[in-house]
Amino acid sequence: MKNTNKHISILMADDDPDDRMLMQEALAENEISNSIFFVENGEELLDYLNKKGKFKNQACVTPGIIFLDLNMPKVDGRQALRYLKADPILRKIPIIILTTSRAELDILESYDLGVNSFISKPVRFDELVEVTREISTYWFGTVSLPNLK
Repeated sequence: MKNTNKHISILMADDDPDDRMLMQEALAENEISNSIFFVENGEELLDYLNKKGKFKNQACVTPGIIFLDLNMPKVDGRQALRYLKADPILRKIPIIILTTSRAELDILESYDLGVNSFISKPVRFDELVEVTREISTYWFGTVSLPNLK
């Protein structure tokens, strides 16, 4: 698989440590070498992107794409998405909702808020590997992503 956006880093906001680990393993299974960083909720996501809180003195890489869970503590995915799409710089980062929800209301609301893709988390690992392969083919091989460094 051709990865023309190898330099693009991934930021994943998900409160479930197992989901974060499985995503990292699925990306590795597909030999996706993009750097991936993790935050545990929407509040950490916003702090990371704005270099605040525990990320204040860290060299945080501006992600080229964000995987966002909807149901997280503190600031949920909907609130974070609303904030990101209202920011003139951050709204340029493609956001993929990756959630257990299959609710039509969540899908509609996410697209109303400006999400780029909505994916329900697969139940089985082999399905997650396939989803990450498809994501990689499209987002890292087909499309042109903005360089927000």
